[in-house]
Amino acid sequence: MSKNPKPNPKNEKWALFGAELRKYRKKAKMTQDDLAEVTQFSRSLLSFTERGERNPSRNLAQRCDDALGANGELIQYWTYITHAASPRWFRDWLDIEPEAHALHTWQPIVVPGLLQTEEYARAVIRGEPGITDEQVGKAVAARMERQKILLRSTPPMLWVILDEGVLHRPIGGEEVMQHQLQHLLEMVERPRIGIQILPLMRGSTTGTSGGFVIAQLPGNPDMVYVESVTHGHVTNRPEDVGAVCARYDTIRAEASPQYVSIELIREAERLWT
Repeated sequence: MSKNPKPNPKNEKWALFGAELRKYRKKAKMTQDDLAEVTQFSRSLLSFTERGERNPSRNLAQRCDDALGANGELIQYWTYITHAASPRWFRDWLDIEPEAHALHTWQPIVVPGLLQTEEYARAVIRGEPGITDEQVGKAVAARMERQKILLRSTPPMLWVILDEGVLHRPIGGEEVMQHQLQHLLEMVERPRIGIQILPLMRGSTTGTSGGFVIAQLPGNPDMVYVESVTHGHVTNRPEDVGAVCARYDTIRAEASPQYVSIELIREAERLWT
């Protein structure tokens, strides 16, 4: 007997959007026929969308949002499920990250997105050449949305190794840095979050080529995301995963234990005060 096919992640997302659309339609006390007449989309398309059988376009989401008086909530939800505010090369990783039961990351330049404050994230994103204020706002909102996986009843284990230089790089200015380091100290108190600092005095060169993340997925091979200047690379090729894991193990062996790392963060936070 054949096994049931694994659900398509995209269809699951379409179903989530469909449920939101149906909720707002019923809240507005409109039938699908009513909504079809106002939006000029066919009733069958709206029905397919509500059942999660059709990928909703931004135009459909916008017209439905306007017609139902959702005040931008449907558009915001559409942006979230389609990862429209994120670079195309990063969208595959955004489907993987929420499914991981453990995430291990090395970051030599900035605090990882899952632990960034809104002000710090804004300063980092604004550094992208040619980015508009609107694009910055959408990207920051998307990054804050990602962090909700840490608020789940059983969040993934997140283990972060930071180069000590991250604590002293003036991203956004003194106040932004102070709040960011305070945030790290608050987050590391959570039982499923760990942070280690690789001291500058170690002189380590293993991680100087860039940051990366290892995602451990239940019942599936590990996935890795490797950063570069222009785009990221997502793969589960055993040779690539093995190479990244070897680098991570080497860096972690050289990093200070967490209790020492916490003191390094506190010391840096006092310097920004």
